[in-house]
Amino acid sequence: QVQLEESGGGLVQAGDSLRLSCAASGRTFSVYVMAWFRQAPGKEREFVSAVRRYGGSTSYADSVKGRFTISRSNSENTVYLQMNSLKPEDTAVYYCAAGPNSGRRSVDYNYWGQGTQVTVTS
Repeated sequence: QVQLEESGGGLVQAGDSLRLSCAASGRTFSVYVMAWFRQAPGKEREFVSAVRRYGGSTSYADSVKGRFTISRSNSENTVYLQMNSLKPEDTAVYYCAAGPNSGRRSVDYNYWGQGTQVTVTS
C-alpha cells in the first residue's frame, strides 16, 4: 500500500510558475512509476507526465511539453511537477499517481492522491 499526498497548488496568473509536490509513504517508493494527471471541470482525467522508477525516463502530454518538468527524489519519497508558463487551460485538479508500469491511462496506476487545485487566471 502507498499513500500519496499532493501539495503546492494555488491561484496564479497566466505566465506564472508553480511547483507541485507529492509525498509518498508506505511501500518502497522507488519501485513505482510516478505520474501526474489532471482533471478540469466537466472533463475527463488526463495524463500530464510520468517518471520511471529511477528517474531516467520521463514522458509528457503534448499540451505541457516544454513547460512542465517532472522529477523525483527516491531518498525523499517525493515526486515533483515544475509548471512554468502556466496558461488558463492548465486550470484543473492535479493528481499524483503510482503504479507498477509506465502508462498514460488512469488504469495503469494503482494508487492516487486526493488532488490539489491549480487555478490560472488570464
